[in-house]
Amino acid sequence: SELVELGETFSHTSELFRVTGAVHSCAVASCDRLLVFAEDIGRHNAFDKVAGLAIQQNLDLTDKIVLTSGRISAEIVGKAVVHRIPILASSAAPTAMGLQWARHCALTIVGFLRDGRMNAYTAYDRIIAERE
Repeated sequence: SELVELGETFSHTSELFRVTGAVHSCAVASCDRLLVFAEDIGRHNAFDKVAGLAIQQNLDLTDKIVLTSGRISAEIVGKAVVHRIPILASSAAPTAMGLQWARHCALTIVGFLRDGRMNAYTAYDRIIAERE
């Protein structure tokens, strides 16, 4: 439920996307709140911006989640691995090559994080399902 709530907060944070429909967003989050947010016309640039801001703020990324609005490609997975980010979540889909790299690197990939749902694709032991 925490990840779903983060996804909802993330999706409502980008005023520029609501106005233009033409930018990507990216955020670094703890399990309960967004810590750093950035947007750019390119999904790779949005990721680089948010990673740079997190480094400038001396955030330890090894226990954080990165949320993105773009496809999770092998290149995006590579960026997460370089920064030692354990969980990468998107409102969009992962690519097959992105999933292959994520499996190899034990990175948790969550896709289609929207409308109160999500798909966990790799290293899903980091995702704890709530029991009702």
